[in-house]
Amino acid sequence: MKPPRQIFETIYAFAPNRDTLGATAYLIVDAQSDGTPANILVDAPPWDDTIQQFLADQGGVRWWLITHRTSLGQAATLQGRLDCELVIQEQEAYLLPTCPKTAFQDFFRFTPRSEAFWTPGYSPGSTCLYHSAYGGVLFTGRHLLPNRQGQPEPLRFAKTFHWPRQLRQVEALKSRYSPDTLAHICPGANTGFLRGQSSIDQAYAKLQALDLERYQSAQPGL
Repeated sequence: MKPPRQIFETIYAFAPNRDTLGATAYLIVDAQSDGTPANILVDAPPWDDTIQQFLADQGGVRWWLITHRTSLGQAATLQGRLDCELVIQEQEAYLLPTCPKTAFQDFFRFTPRSEAFWTPGYSPGSTCLYHSAYGGVLFTGRHLLPNRQGQPEPLRFAKTFHWPRQLRQVEALKSRYSPDTLAHICPGANTGFLRGQSSIDQAYAKLQALDLERYQSAQPGL
């Protein structure tokens, strides 16, 4: 299995996980204001002894955020091995009935630099995570994905929960950030379309360029 790839000094991307339909998980090496380690795992990475040792070498995992229901992977099995707090939006929490977890409604603050917030549409409890380092990094799960040109887009799938709501949430992102607060998007899938790039850069400008009206009548893709 490929080792995680360092994409920023304190952010790593895991190889696509076939247990989550080829999704990409991330590790943010973070800390509280007093220096206490507070690493955040975003979605489910592929798993073997190498990955387990890598996470231990980084100081372990304090929180594990699930951004949407198709990114659960082996979460129910692996949480005990990671010995971490699992965080998930309350509308998806029922999918992990036996796991100790923290369910949030609108926002969850991990550290002074990292916060998750509810972006329903792709799934009822779809969530994004914002990390303020490196000019601002937005981890979008499947809320925004790169298209074949590597540009961020909302993509409609056959199992998309509520397409108009998803578009409204993308519109809200456009007003949430500025050129000074959003430099990168780290998507939760389709990372092969980034063609070797670590993230979608110039993220604020690309987000603002989205004409969401043209997506209103989009038909579900594969």
